[in-house]
Amino acid sequence: MRKRLRGKTPFVVCAVAVLLAAAIFTCRLADWQLIHGAEYKRLSTRSTSFNVDTQPTRGEILDCNGSGLVTNITHYKIVIDKLYADEKTLDKTLLNLIGILKNTGSKYNDVLPITILNGDYAFKSDSDEEIEELKDELDADGDATARQCVELLCKRYDIGGDLSDEQKRGLCSVHYNMELEDYSNSKPYEFASDVSREAVSAVSENTQGVGGIDVQTYLVRAAQNPTLAPHVLGALGAISEEEYDKYSNEGVKEYTINDTVGKFGIELAFEDELKGEGGSKIIRRNSDGTIVDTVETINSKPGNTVYLTLDSNIQKAAGASLEKNIKAAQAEGKAESEEKGKKLLGEDCQSGAAVMLDVSNFSVLAAASYPTYDLNKYSEYGDYYTELENTKTVPMFNRAFSGTFEWGSVFKPCVAMAALEEKIITPDTEIFCTEKYDYYPSNVVRCMHRHENLNLRGALAQSCNYYFAEVGRRLGIDTMYLYAEKFGLGEYTGVEIEEAKGTLAGRDSESWMPGNTVQAAIGQSDNAFTPVQLATYAATIANNGTRLKTHIVSKITDYERKKTIADYSKPEKVDECGVSEKNIKTVQQDMLSVTQSADGTANSVFGNYKVKVAAKTGTAENSGSDHTTFICYAPYDKPKVAVAVVLEHGVKGKYSMQVAKDMLDAYFAK
Repeated sequence: MRKRLRGKTPFVVCAVAVLLAAAIFTCRLADWQLIHGAEYKRLSTRSTSFNVDTQPTRGEILDCNGSGLVTNITHYKIVIDKLYADEKTLDKTLLNLIGILKNTGSKYNDVLPITILNGDYAFKSDSDEEIEELKDELDADGDATARQCVELLCKRYDIGGDLSDEQKRGLCSVHYNMELEDYSNSKPYEFASDVSREAVSAVSENTQGVGGIDVQTYLVRAAQNPTLAPHVLGALGAISEEEYDKYSNEGVKEYTINDTVGKFGIELAFEDELKGEGGSKIIRRNSDGTIVDTVETINSKPGNTVYLTLDSNIQKAAGASLEKNIKAAQAEGKAESEEKGKKLLGEDCQSGAAVMLDVSNFSVLAAASYPTYDLNKYSEYGDYYTELENTKTVPMFNRAFSGTFEWGSVFKPCVAMAALEEKIITPDTEIFCTEKYDYYPSNVVRCMHRHENLNLRGALAQSCNYYFAEVGRRLGIDTMYLYAEKFGLGEYTGVEIEEAKGTLAGRDSESWMPGNTVQAAIGQSDNAFTPVQLATYAATIANNGTRLKTHIVSKITDYERKKTIADYSKPEKVDECGVSEKNIKTVQQDMLSVTQSADGTANSVFGNYKVKVAAKTGTAENSGSDHTTFICYAPYDKPKVAVAVVLEHGVKGKYSMQVAKDMLDAYFAK
C-alpha cells in the first residue's frame, strides 16, 4: 500500500501546483478585467508611447590651422511624421508638397521606375532591376505593363478620385517609397532631401497648421576642397558584414547594419574617434493623436574632431605644382620624341607625388598625390567610382604613402655617410671617373659624364655614378642596408594611415650577386621606397641623424573643439642613424653644394633661392621613361622643412625640383 502511494506522490504534487497556478492567474485576470478593468482601459486609451532613434553626428577633420577639410554642412529636408500627420488628408498634403517642389525647382524622393511618356505610363529605361522589384512587391505578372502596375499601386494605397495620371503617379511613388522605407510611428519618412531655401520658405508658408510636415536641418559630410587631399582624408561607405562583426566585437561604439564607416585614410584610421553615438527619445501620443510628451531618454553624442598636421596652403601648392610640372614634362617629352624619333623621353609622364615634413617633429605638412580625384563625388558604388577604377593612371592610389618607386641618386647621401662612418673613404678620397664603371662586367654602371678625379663633395654635387658604384662595392651590401634602415628606408614611418614598407636592396632581395651591390649604391637594383620614406630620410639628415616618428594627426578634441582629448605634437624618437656628427656635417655640406656649386645638379633652380637649400637630385631607370626625383631640406643652417618629390617617367630633373621649390615658396610665404 505504501509503495503505491509513494509512486503516486510526484503526480499529486504536479497536479496541486498546476491548480494553484491556475487559481492565481484566474484571480489576477479577474482583477485586471472586473475590478480595475475600466481604469486600465482609460490608461491604455489615454496615451501610446513610441521610441524614436536620433542619428549621431560624425566628427570633423581639420588642418593644422583649424581650417575645415571634411566638415558637416547644414542642408534642409522635408519630413513627414506619422505621429503628427492626419492620415485622412495626407494625399492632399502630398500633392501640395509635390507641386511646391516642382515650382521651386526641387525634387522629392522619387524611386518609382515609371514615368509618363507620350501621354501614357511607361517603364523607365535602364531600370530593369527596379522594375522587377516593383512587380515582385505587387505580385504582378512578369509581362505586366506600367499602367497595370500603377493601377495595382492605386488599389494598394487607396488612391482614387478625380486625379490626373501625373497626380496618381506622384502619390503612388511617395506611398511606394514610404513602404520601402518602413514609414511608421517610430520612423518618419524623408519626403525630400537637399531642398533649396526657396523651397523651404514655400513649404513653410503653405503648410502652416498642417500636422506632420516638418522642415528639418541635417548635416551632410563634405570635403571643403574635394580634390585637395582625398587620399589622406579617406571616405565613408556602407558597413560590411566583416566590419560589423569587428566593430561589434570591439564594443567601443555601437553599430547597426545600416551604418556607414570609414573605408580608408583618416576616416578609417580614426573611426572610433570620429563616429558619434546616436540617442533615442520617447514620444507619447493620446488617443486622438495629439502629442502629449517627448522625453529624450538617451542624448546623442557627436564624434570628436581630428586635427591634422597638413597645412592646406602648402598642400594646395603641392597639388597644383605636381599637375603643372607633370603636364610640362609630358609636353616636352612628346615634342622631343617627335623631333628625335625616339621614345622614353618623358612623353609617358602622367603621375607623381610630393611630401613635406616639419623637421622639428616630423609632422606631415603636405602629402600630394597626382592625379587626384573629387572626394565629394566618390562613392563605392557610383558611376564616378567606376570611372576612377577604369582610369589607367589609377587616381585613387595614394602615391605619397603607398607608392614605392625607384629613386636613383637621392640614395647616395646614405651611402656617403655609411662609407665615412665605416672609414671606407674620407671626404678627400678621390676616385677617377672614366664614365663607365665595369668592375663587374655583368653590372656595368654608366655615368652621365667623364668626371675624372672627384672627391666626395664633387661626386655628390655632380651625382657621379662611377664614384658611388666603387664606394658601394667597398662598403658591401649588408653594411649599406643596415645604415639605410636607420634612416627609415624600407621601414614604416609611423604615419597613421595606410603606407607601404617598400623594398630595401639586399635585405629584401630573393637572390643577390656581388655585382648587384654597385647598382644598389646608386639607388637602383631592388631599392623601391615611398615618398613619405624619402621625406623622412631627408628630415633625418637635417635632424643630425635622429629619426622621429612621422605623423599626420596633430590632436583630437571634442566636437566643439574646446577640450583636447589627445595631443600628438610631441616628437617621438624612433632611431639614431649611427653616424657621427662630424660625418653627418660633411654630407650636409656636400648636399648644400648640390645647390650652391656652379656644377651642382640643382644649382639652376636653387642657386639663387631666397634661403639656402641642401638637396640631392635623382634619376631612376625603370620600365618606361626614367623617373625624376628630388629630396631637400631648408634652410640649410636651421632646417625647418624636408621635401621629397617623384615624377614618374618625368626624366628631366628641373620638373621635380620645381615642385619642391613651389612647396618651399608656400612654406616660407608664411
